[in-house]
Amino acid sequence: MLRITLAQMRRSVGRLTAAGIAIAIGTAFVAATLLAAGVITRTTYDSVAARYADADLVVLGTVDDPLTPADVAAVDAVDDVSATASLDTTWATFTRGARTVFQATVPVVDDALMPLEVSDGAMPTADGEVALPTDVAERLGVEVGGTVTAGHDVLDGDQWETSTDELTVTGLVTDPAGAYLQLGGAAVLPAGTFETWQADSTGVDPGVSELAVSLTDGTDVEAARTALEQAVGASTTDGREVVTTDERAADVTAQFTGGQDLLFLVFTLTFAAIALLVAGLVIANTFQVLVAQRTRTLALLRCVGADKGQVGRGVLLEAAIVGVVASAAGVVVGTALGQAALWVAHALDVPVPLPSTVTVTWQVVVLPVVVGTLVTVLAALVPARAATRVAPLAAMRPAEAPVARGAGRVRLVLSLAATVLGFGLLAAGAALGTLAQEPTFGLLAGVAGGGLSFVGVAVGAVFWLPRVTALAGRLVGASGPTARLAAANTSRNPRRTAATSTALLIGVTLVAMMSTGAASARSSLTSALDEAYPVDVALSSAVWDADGAVDPLPAGLAADVAALDGVDDVVPVSSVYPEITWPGATGDDAYRPQVVAVDPDVGREVVRTDALDELRPGTILLPDWAVSGTEVPDTVTVAGPTGTLEMDVVVAPADAWGAAVTAEDAELLAGDLTASDLWVGLTDVGVATDVVPQVQDLVSDAGSSVQVTGAAVERASFERVIDTLLGIVVGLLAVAVVIALIGVANTLSLSVIERRRESATLRAIGLSKAQLRGMLAIEGLLIAGVGAVLGIALGLVYGWAGSAAALGVMGDVVLAVPWRDVVLTLVVALVAGLVASVVPARAALEASPVEALAAE
Repeated sequence: MLRITLAQMRRSVGRLTAAGIAIAIGTAFVAATLLAAGVITRTTYDSVAARYADADLVVLGTVDDPLTPADVAAVDAVDDVSATASLDTTWATFTRGARTVFQATVPVVDDALMPLEVSDGAMPTADGEVALPTDVAERLGVEVGGTVTAGHDVLDGDQWETSTDELTVTGLVTDPAGAYLQLGGAAVLPAGTFETWQADSTGVDPGVSELAVSLTDGTDVEAARTALEQAVGASTTDGREVVTTDERAADVTAQFTGGQDLLFLVFTLTFAAIALLVAGLVIANTFQVLVAQRTRTLALLRCVGADKGQVGRGVLLEAAIVGVVASAAGVVVGTALGQAALWVAHALDVPVPLPSTVTVTWQVVVLPVVVGTLVTVLAALVPARAATRVAPLAAMRPAEAPVARGAGRVRLVLSLAATVLGFGLLAAGAALGTLAQEPTFGLLAGVAGGGLSFVGVAVGAVFWLPRVTALAGRLVGASGPTARLAAANTSRNPRRTAATSTALLIGVTLVAMMSTGAASARSSLTSALDEAYPVDVALSSAVWDADGAVDPLPAGLAADVAALDGVDDVVPVSSVYPEITWPGATGDDAYRPQVVAVDPDVGREVVRTDALDELRPGTILLPDWAVSGTEVPDTVTVAGPTGTLEMDVVVAPADAWGAAVTAEDAELLAGDLTASDLWVGLTDVGVATDVVPQVQDLVSDAGSSVQVTGAAVERASFERVIDTLLGIVVGLLAVAVVIALIGVANTLSLSVIERRRESATLRAIGLSKAQLRGMLAIEGLLIAGVGAVLGIALGLVYGWAGSAAALGVMGDVVLAVPWRDVVLTLVVALVAGLVASVVPARAALEASPVEALAAE
């Protein structure tokens, strides 16, 4: 049977290649996921290990029992110890002009134990010197030879104070191996300065918690470890120990990742499982095609003595061979993709120190091959069973793939129960998230309900998907007889049609769900930020006078900001500090807020909400939080230094500025005013990350204390994160969609084989080649279109419900439809369904009508 199986495989190379591609894509997914997890762990490990430079051993103290100067001296005195270095850090603020950077600092150590490299200048050697990271120096605008003001905390008794020193920058350092990546880099201080600052921050000599030790060449590391343990009392003191740098790096890496690498692995393997599930459906249809093609061959084998078991095992053997070969190819492809990703990352000069090559472990090779082969064999079980039912004499022509029987009612009841219960939980999750403000329980209920209902929909698809397809077929059939024939063909084998559409349904539903969830999150976030921070960017003076009033902004700053690319408009805003009272209020009840004064007609140009729509002379806007829990008066008395006004009250969610009056009323209350704030409107929130740093530079160059706030940067950052995650997830799910579309081609191919004589008859009575191609094209469009449309509908429901459950805590959830993604998904599915009909149509037209009719 092995020779016969191999011979049959050679005759069906094209069909098996399609099945192999489906499995190869899935296993490549698994291999790439395992490699990515390995790169993450290895990158973290390399970054941690880099801190130890060329150290051989690490001596560890504890919080309660750190290494004392005597311990360090004892370590230095051990034979074959060439150098030691404290690995502790402390923090300081470095200021120049109006710019300040909070930065970790480390002491100067022996070159063999220093992971930082000098890019310009030299390391500090005396008190009053410092070497700064290059990016910090650029931010502060200082070069080698310049000075910065360094501040560090000093604990004096139970009071904290800040001590400042003027330091000369002796050099600029880089961190090529990412040793201090977790800390955002490190500045270098002379050892004496570092120890003083470290002691100042604790009030006592803190000792050393981690000491790197370098040994002379040729030293026995284990012997040195024993000597060091004796020197620091590691054998008698709990907590103290001496470990190799590899052991220490592995331990710290495990602490850093905190299981996140495992979460990443589980997350991405979930998508790989989806791809393999869809591939399994495609494999099952592929082997149904093969069994149908070989009906005569199988019957002849039965005639010459092959029993049912041999025939079935032959199909499973074929599936196993395909699974092994395709899975091995998938491992190669996945490894190549992982290596290519590293090359691209290095070419783009990403700031994270990545390894130059992927590490291929036995898990990367064995697990994908085993899983891919297992999925292939399991998918071939039903076709193999169908092959055993071929009678020696009664099945000498292609027959329709067998339809499994039995348990129909049980399947129907279970699928209905899962669907109804699942959608009930989904609705409960949305209600908990939006109405009860319980996002945690809402998410749990939503995830459980979504998963259960989707299983119910997929399991019950065989009952309703063919009916939906038939309905769509009747609508299409109105266009002519060719379309009616195509619609009828989709109903010939409802179970196969349901399986194919379900495969596509799974992928499209998940893609649509993620797109809808991302669109709703983006809209809800934008709405929430607009309500809380209606102004894109706000510049406020951070200097107050003795009376508590805000100083005016520097002259000319508004014009400079308005001249920046990406800035649409700049509105100057003043501040007044009146006393607000209302009927029945006493002096103690008076409300004395900072009230902004703005021309409402001009302010509306930069405000993204309607908060200023009701602001007019004679009215005052009070923020909703200021009057929460109190009875809001209709009018209030507003008294300022130069006048008093009776003003109507309007409550608005104006968190960005608090209370507000018109500039005209403000002049009556406080006389002539100067601008203490600027409201900046951007041409597009997407340019915020480019514009805001320029604004900050202008503020710094102006030499004054000005605070830059606003929602534009936060909005742009969140949207960038959402778009990035969406792109990754949709890219992962697109793999399942591609595999499902291979299944559409397989289903059409099987349909062609089963209808060979029917197609010949149609050709004989006048159906043209173009009409036959059109019939198969419409059939492919129906199968793909129904799966895509239903998947999009389900995805919208799941996306909206998930958004309501997860985002309800933010406030009102805006349920959005990602029209671009929806249309793109539908177009891709329809085009792919059309393309999938090309090869089957070519096969249907290969034989002449007479030859096909004579095949009996």
